[in-house]
Amino acid sequence: MINLKENIGIKTLLEWFGVTTAIIYSLLIASNTGNEVIGFSLLFLSAISIGLWALKCKHYGILVLQFFYASAGIIGIFRWF
Repeated sequence: MINLKENIGIKTLLEWFGVTTAIIYSLLIASNTGNEVIGFSLLFLSAISIGLWALKCKHYGILVLQFFYASAGIIGIFRWF
């Protein structure tokens, strides 16, 4: 049986989940279709995911950047809610 955790790895999973949610966030915000709360929620999830990835991989500059993105996500959620 295939073990997803062994084949992909948690670091890769965190990285690509963060990238995917950030792409969807960007498209939702740019489309101006009224999905801002969902978009900013995805930004927050992306920042958490990439932040954990950065911490595990010791990319501290990216980790600091993710604190900003997470803050922007929270502000966006409250601003548009």
